[in-house]
Amino acid sequence: MQIRTKSVRSVELPTKEEDARINAGVAADADNPEWTEEDFARALPAARFFSPEVYAALCAQRVRGPKNKPLKVPTTIRLDADVLAALKASGRGWQTRVNDVMREWVRQHPSPLG
Repeated sequence: MQIRTKSVRSVELPTKEEDARINAGVAADADNPEWTEEDFARALPAARFFSPEVYAALCAQRVRGPKNKPLKVPTTIRLDADVLAALKASGRGWQTRVNDVMREWVRQHPSPLG
């Protein structure tokens, strides 16, 4: 069975038989047992388990290098419903295509402000 996500991706779900085999394999894995309520009750917060240095490193925001910084900025734009539907219907990458068209328009219409 396939389902579609909000982003229009298609996801193949396992059959009941496949799901049963997967769950049987998980249950049989002695090295990675499913946690019980008792396991969760005994669990410690990471801050108590790791040294302060290790915990700080684990929680630190990773900073992307200058070459890897995202160049795009999220924004909100209002489009007519039919225009948006047509863009989305064009398939994956529609936002990139809109960006390319907007870049070409900006190139052809230089701003008088600079």
